[in-house]
Amino acid sequence: MYSAPEQQSRRATASGTPRAHAPGPSGGPRAAGATVWPGSPQPLGARHHIGPGGVEGTNFALWSAGAEAVEVCLFDDDGTETRCPLTEHTHEIWHGFVPGVRPGRRYGYRVHGRWDPWTGARWNPAKLLLDPYARAVDGEYTLPPEAYGHVRDWPQPQLADTVRDERDSAPYVPKGVVVDSALDAGTGAGDEWIDDRRPKVPWSDSVIYELHVRGFTMRHPDVPPELRGTYAGLAHPAAIEHLTRLGVTAVELLPVHQFAHEDHLLRRGLRNHWGYNSIGYFAPHAAYAATGTRGRQVGEFRRMVRALHAAGIEVILDVVYNHTAEGGEFGPTLSLRGIDNRGYYRLADDPRHHVDYTGCGNTLHVVQPQVLRLITDSLRYWVREMGVDGFRFDLAATLARSMHDVDMLSPFLAVIAQDPVLRRVKLIAEPWDVGAGGYQVGAFPPLWTEWNDRYRNTVRDFWRGALPDVRDLGYRLSGSSDLYAWGGRRPYASVNFVTAHDGFTLRDLVSYERKHNEANGEDNRDGTDDNRSWNCGVEGETDDGGIRALRRRQLRNLLTTLLLSTGVPMLVAGDEMGRTQGGNNNAYCQDNEIGWVDWSLREEPGWRALFDLTSRLIALRRNHPVLRRRAFFSGRAHGPEGLRDLAWFTGSGEEMTEPDWYAPGATLGMYLSGRDIPQRDARGAPVVDDSFLVLLHAGHASRAFRLPGPPWGRAYALVVDTSSEEQEREPGTVHPAGEEVEVPGRSVLMWRVVS
Repeated sequence: MYSAPEQQSRRATASGTPRAHAPGPSGGPRAAGATVWPGSPQPLGARHHIGPGGVEGTNFALWSAGAEAVEVCLFDDDGTETRCPLTEHTHEIWHGFVPGVRPGRRYGYRVHGRWDPWTGARWNPAKLLLDPYARAVDGEYTLPPEAYGHVRDWPQPQLADTVRDERDSAPYVPKGVVVDSALDAGTGAGDEWIDDRRPKVPWSDSVIYELHVRGFTMRHPDVPPELRGTYAGLAHPAAIEHLTRLGVTAVELLPVHQFAHEDHLLRRGLRNHWGYNSIGYFAPHAAYAATGTRGRQVGEFRRMVRALHAAGIEVILDVVYNHTAEGGEFGPTLSLRGIDNRGYYRLADDPRHHVDYTGCGNTLHVVQPQVLRLITDSLRYWVREMGVDGFRFDLAATLARSMHDVDMLSPFLAVIAQDPVLRRVKLIAEPWDVGAGGYQVGAFPPLWTEWNDRYRNTVRDFWRGALPDVRDLGYRLSGSSDLYAWGGRRPYASVNFVTAHDGFTLRDLVSYERKHNEANGEDNRDGTDDNRSWNCGVEGETDDGGIRALRRRQLRNLLTTLLLSTGVPMLVAGDEMGRTQGGNNNAYCQDNEIGWVDWSLREEPGWRALFDLTSRLIALRRNHPVLRRRAFFSGRAHGPEGLRDLAWFTGSGEEMTEPDWYAPGATLGMYLSGRDIPQRDARGAPVVDDSFLVLLHAGHASRAFRLPGPPWGRAYALVVDTSSEEQEREPGTVHPAGEEVEVPGRSVLMWRVVS
């Protein structure tokens, strides 16, 4: 069952000759082999086509620099395995054409080579490996002991990863599926996505909605039960109707690459819900498909994208190229580790161990050309063949590391900048990782936008009363020019958000001051303690009507601040109707009602009012270019009146002076001039808009505010008032300049200049 221990494991224990293995419990006897023609080293992966002499078959190509032999293993429906040696070897790519292999056939690889963990060599032909280029995956990872290349229960646990496990993993692991490129695509084979089918929303006009494919529709009453939690469910008219009513322009999907559930979760009866544990960078996650396996998920994903595009909604994928589901040296051997551990992963000075900039056990070796090729081939595939419109890169600072340090001239960023396909799509960086020097907010080059956590922290602190002054708030409301006004970057380089999948929901942000992650089974140790939240006086849900009203007001304040700020706003699915996770701020393993959107909230009057306000604010933003500027404010006086494009006012209605920025305060007024927008329409005419005055007041008590007179305005019409769900002061109420108006405690008021 096992290979020899430490001293023997340093020797080469596999030759280039395939070895016989006993059949697994679910399979029939192993066939000795099949006809294999030389085939081609390009493209990588499994490509079904008509080969020499008009013979139908599939070309297989796999990169492995150090392997001694490679077999592609074909599986029949009953589990019978046929091993086909790939004897051709061109530029470190093993390849061959197998006649008769058609779409729907399952396959994997066995890779032979040395077992010497002390040098990073971890080849083990007993382990069936997923093709990194597999377009579809059949099955789900359950991670039994056979899925590990080493002996997990070795008597000396600290050396367990050095002892090779000889048990066959094929009966226990998913397989790749040969896919027809035209499968259910609605196009001819090889037909790329036509650009004019894409919404192509400018960055400045974008409103992003982060959602989970499964969690979004699992509880949706108007989506048929058989479609809930699937790509087809998200494409259903009932799901799309919510998005169009809300007015968002893009959905940002939590990871949909094929992923595996971590062993520690499976042992606790949980699953990885979020999916930040990728193992197949070309394959849509099979469990999200309503149409079954054997490659049908590819067509279902494409139809989902087409349905969203038809509604004017772009599709952005959250992608995890910084690490894989194989974890550190004690993790399973599922794909890259068994293909070429030293080639695919960053190894430490002691190459038995992995470098971990991600907190997940391993880090992809992105400076290695074939790894960089894997990533960029994957990205182009999702754009050209699956129709997506952009990507949000998880822990993007890891991808920007050269040898060790984060480098904005790194190979990854350089390749993206010049790629004719990728430089045209939306690129969003999560601009940090867990390694030294990994926090890089504001540092990514042009073409990139970034998740701006400084916006999140500042807005949260302001509304909970923890901001010492309003200096930072001024920057965040006006596009974060202190971070992004360099190198030709624009205000839309900042993706503004108050909540994301990682952390409290918006409702929980105003209901809890402490995390409540007991359901995760980690003794509440997981998840951040830096929540910057305020529970309004009571921890958790309450029947106190006053506290509940205050919480809803705080939600209105947070959403209004977000949607009136310059930059690209991002909402999280369900926040617009009061979704709660019961105080869980790390629901990554909650594939249940904790992690799913509760659609019954939409029928409750208070939460329906929150949805209506959110929709109205998005429409206001869409209709007024001054709220979605393409260039930073100058703050300089223009014209004979000396009107500035951006001006700031104290809580008393006076224009701010330098000392005012440093004074303690919970009130800030912002004047946005629509006369001086430095952009032109499609015909070259200057863009002119209304001007607005916004007052944010985080103090508990109401206060008086004097509306500024000329040149700012002669009268003001109320547009937004978050102090009441019932809008006691009707929007449209006109106030003359100089009038002293009452600003209720903890509220946002917005006026339009009418004369």
